[in-house]
Amino acid sequence: MYAHAMFTGLVQGMGEVVSLNGLKLVLKTPDIWPDDPIQMGESICVAGVCLTVVGMDGGLHFDLSEETLARTTLGGWKPRRKVNLERAMKASDRFGGHIVQGHVDGLCRCTGVDELEGSWNFKFLAPGGAKHLVDKGSVALDGISLTIVDPVGEEFTVAIIPHTWDVTTLQYTKPGDAVNLEFDVLSKHAVRLMEPLLAQLAKG
Repeated sequence: MYAHAMFTGLVQGMGEVVSLNGLKLVLKTPDIWPDDPIQMGESICVAGVCLTVVGMDGGLHFDLSEETLARTTLGGWKPRRKVNLERAMKASDRFGGHIVQGHVDGLCRCTGVDELEGSWNFKFLAPGGAKHLVDKGSVALDGISLTIVDPVGEEFTVAIIPHTWDVTTLQYTKPGDAVNLEFDVLSKHAVRLMEPLLAQLAKG
């Protein structure tokens, strides 16, 4: 079993929702790990949410918590929905994205999609997240490691290349859709450490 699993935000494939009944989720997954089969108790990042495999009969089975349903998009999932998948890192793996824990901070909403000549610009609104949005910093959206561009207040842009479009659920994301958001953990720790000092300075 993977304890305190870590991910990189590099999506390895897309699964499909078979069913969501209460706190029980079942996914159908592509056969993309033939030489390293998924094990019981393994952690999988599912659309940005770290979940534990509890069964493999007819698909991957996961137990959910009320907290997960309240904080993420999972509560609204329907059969046949596509979801991004990434297995937890091994110690020997390349670190290709950024540190993703699968601990969703909340939802952000797509406010626009602009198709350019060879890429797409997606705009998102992250309520309360302005302090974590740094130009050229990292963010995970539905488990995808992306680079923040031109943050203005709580709104930011991410530039999507054709490969990312093809292998992730961003190809299905439209203005108005909500996605699971995880801020860069290094940013979160830095802000938390600075808050007492800023509060003290504010008092004079």
